[in-house]
Amino acid sequence: MNRLIKEDSPYLQLHAHNPIDWYPWGEDAFARAKRENKPIFLSIGYSSCHWCHVMERESFENMEIAKILNDNFISIKVDKEERPDIDKHYQEVFYMMNGKAGGWPTSIFMSSELEPFYSTTYIPIESIGGIMDIKTLLHLIIKRYQEDKELLHSKGKELLHFMAKKKTTIQATKLNLSIIDTTISHAHKLADTTNGGFGFAPKFPHASTLELLLDVYLLNKDESILKIVTKSLDEMSKGGLYDRVDGGFCRYSVDNIWLVPHFEKMSYDNALLSYIYTKAYLITKNPKYKEISIASIEFMLSYMSEDGLFYSASDADSDGVEGAYFVYSYDEVEQILRKNEYSKGKIDEIMFSFNITKKGNFEGKNIIRVDKPIKEYKEVIELLKNIRKERKYPFIDKKIITSINAMMIKSLFFASHLDEKYKEIAIDSLEKLVKKVYIDKKLYHTTLIHKNPKIDGFLEDSAYLAEAMLEAYRFTLDEGYLIGSSSVANSAIEKFYDNGKWYFSKGQFSTYADSFDSSYPSSLSTMLCVLLSLSSLVEFGYKKIVYRTLEVESYEVARQPLSRPKLTSAVIRYFKDDIIVKSTKNNLLSHIYDEKLSSYPYTLLRNTLDEKFLICNSNSCFGEERSFEEIKNFIGV
Repeated sequence: MNRLIKEDSPYLQLHAHNPIDWYPWGEDAFARAKRENKPIFLSIGYSSCHWCHVMERESFENMEIAKILNDNFISIKVDKEERPDIDKHYQEVFYMMNGKAGGWPTSIFMSSELEPFYSTTYIPIESIGGIMDIKTLLHLIIKRYQEDKELLHSKGKELLHFMAKKKTTIQATKLNLSIIDTTISHAHKLADTTNGGFGFAPKFPHASTLELLLDVYLLNKDESILKIVTKSLDEMSKGGLYDRVDGGFCRYSVDNIWLVPHFEKMSYDNALLSYIYTKAYLITKNPKYKEISIASIEFMLSYMSEDGLFYSASDADSDGVEGAYFVYSYDEVEQILRKNEYSKGKIDEIMFSFNITKKGNFEGKNIIRVDKPIKEYKEVIELLKNIRKERKYPFIDKKIITSINAMMIKSLFFASHLDEKYKEIAIDSLEKLVKKVYIDKKLYHTTLIHKNPKIDGFLEDSAYLAEAMLEAYRFTLDEGYLIGSSSVANSAIEKFYDNGKWYFSKGQFSTYADSFDSSYPSSLSTMLCVLLSLSSLVEFGYKKIVYRTLEVESYEVARQPLSRPKLTSAVIRYFKDDIIVKSTKNNLLSHIYDEKLSSYPYTLLRNTLDEKFLICNSNSCFGEERSFEEIKNFIGV
């Protein structure tokens, strides 16, 4: 065992039995590197990362590689989900060094003073495709560090100095509702009209893009935009990316048709996609979307939940074999169908419907894929589940991450449109999350279910928790949630906001928050949407903060609205809600405020999904949701 055995992170625990003398990130490692004048090898990954596991099996469990690292380096392992601030900093280092985005595992070589001089991602055990093998690379770095140490130190300092100064200028441009037309134009250019989604393999679900397009459709009823969304939802759910047997979505597809994923399932994907499928159902009334949303939620509740809280991810591998839990041989499916007395003709029909062949569609096995369900669909799914019950379930990372739990809770509240039971589950989960991670008005990022949190929260934790509380307020009208959301937002403003710019983290690494959406919507953009909602309910100058932030981010979002869909949504809301509030204040709601409180006129809180409104003052909302015409009649205009 090495030092990682004492760490809480399940990912670090996975490496606790490597022969490498791993350190967790911290002063002990840094002090030893300085004391022994050795370079640092930093490896960043996460528990459900396929190539992280490959590199561990090939290199980190290899005694020869371990000896080279132990004799010549101080080796540090970081869980990117536990410490996204460290990961974000070194992803930027990678980008500055290589001119392109990185990935995981991330491999950084640094001086004993934490000055990076070489960065890469997965390092193969044998040279392939011109990529140097790890043994050769390590010996080369050892030689360079011995011969050119001062040069490497100098280059590392230069890089860090450049990174610290690079965000000093702001390019601003005028924003208005023409961004809707730009969004539509870009969506048509980027959409894969054959297979759904956007761009080419590897293909990610892009949930925030789909949500933006649904909102655009609600605004202008452009059927071509709705078709882009429904085409994507239909194709993604056929099977592969979407697990037809257990429910839930995998992280991404390695092909264009959403068939072959890396089989890891991230909780954030399932939170976001269940929300999108619920929203799509409410708009289109397509029962298939309701079914998929509920199946994904039930997967999370059954496999990824404990005591009302949600784990972060499940792995792709079982016993070191990718997808072993998920795929089927032709023979085992045929055998169980025969055992359940299906005729040969019916078996052939089922095999054809489920795309199960003797050749297989994944390394000789079959990923279940269904274009059009047959009558026996549900019966067969149950039989396929029974086969899986005999298998080892992939490793589950049981970290409780605040931001991801908040995403799931928001989706549960929204899913109460489909089944009222989800509201009670959401209320219970939110209460337990707040009790677990919001202690003495201090928000934490992650913990384990039966441990106390240690790592301070980041902007994403504040943004998503405040958003979940707003969703709780919307579905319960319990003002405690509104007060809680405002309190979390105010703390985030105090800690992370600075004159139009937002920090993702403040601490050892003060890193700016990105405005583009990556695996899930940007924390900056999510916070802006929270502040826009709060500005309709309570007035603490939130819109001034939104305005200043949009000014800072205007150039990028105006050029590429689909790379920043959550921010684009905030832009549209800012201008669209402003028009609605101004017109209703001036023409209607001047009739319904108390003259003694004339500085607190009533406004309308708008539900964009079904165009209903709540009448609100600065403290609370009252009455039922009403249509605009109903409000006119209510006021007597």
